[in-house]
Amino acid sequence: MKSDAKPGPPQDVVVLLHGMGRTKLSMKRVEWALEDRGYRVVNLSYPSTRFCIEDLAEKHLRPALEKIQKSFPRRVHFVTHSLGGILLRQYLATHALTNLGRIVMLGPPNHGSEVTDKLRRWFFFRLLVGPSGHQLGTGADDLPRKLGPARFEVGIIAGDRSVNPLFSRLLPGSDDGKVTVASARLEGMSDFLVVHHSHTWMAWRRAVVRQVVGFLEKGKFGRT
Repeated sequence: MKSDAKPGPPQDVVVLLHGMGRTKLSMKRVEWALEDRGYRVVNLSYPSTRFCIEDLAEKHLRPALEKIQKSFPRRVHFVTHSLGGILLRQYLATHALTNLGRIVMLGPPNHGSEVTDKLRRWFFFRLLVGPSGHQLGTGADDLPRKLGPARFEVGIIAGDRSVNPLFSRLLPGSDDGKVTVASARLEGMSDFLVVHHSHTWMAWRRAVVRQVVGFLEKGKFGRT
């Protein structure tokens, strides 16, 4: 996605974290757009359904970030999708990142998902989502509710269009097919935007990618 606008800071790094059951390919459009703006982009893949979120943060995200900080001692921004946002919150709850920049979260289940509440006792659901998905309920003992408010600069984009009517029947209020708009909100967030897109392909929508770039550069979303 090319742009005629002035590129962003070429020495800043942006780390991309995909959602559950996906790979770094799902964040490619975001990667291309940020590279076009002059950022160094690290698009990480991690085994999202094989381990619990704490292990993913400690054994997969931590080594990658330590390597990035040694190689590029500048600000490190993040763009996350779905589970990637909870993974990053878990990491930041237990590790200091002194050069932390801005964060954009796409469709994050910051208060969990009622889909997990309803289906996690089903064998095939557990098989599909693995240990990490089992942690994404809405209860007080579920991980998203334990991580506390944002103590970093974060903009959140939530979707209100679903292509999954089965899951949407389990979700109260506006939702993107997997996460409600209400659940995406987070105390302490810097900005919040609702877009008319579904959960799975949110990171591939051009309008969403423009908002991601805008927040990283200006600290707020556009409203046009």
